[in-house]
Amino acid sequence: MTDQPNAELDLRGVICPYNFVKTKLKLEAMEQGEVLSVLLDDGDPIKNVPRSVSNEGHTIVSQDRVEGFHRVLIRRREEE
Repeated sequence: MTDQPNAELDLRGVICPYNFVKTKLKLEAMEQGEVLSVLLDDGDPIKNVPRSVSNEGHTIVSQDRVEGFHRVLIRRREEE
């Protein structure tokens, strides 16, 4: 399995909870094990989105600060 993103969502400027909803919908449309790159702002987005997707059973692969925003790589959960 690679950590290279299969898709990217730029959610800079999107407020909570819409950024989580958009992330969740995109993950649901992806294949199991695929990686989604999400770009998020400081504050509530970077605090809430990673926690919420983890609660949904997805894996946070990495979380990096890049040029004033955050890039979070999320691996879609495997269905049981």
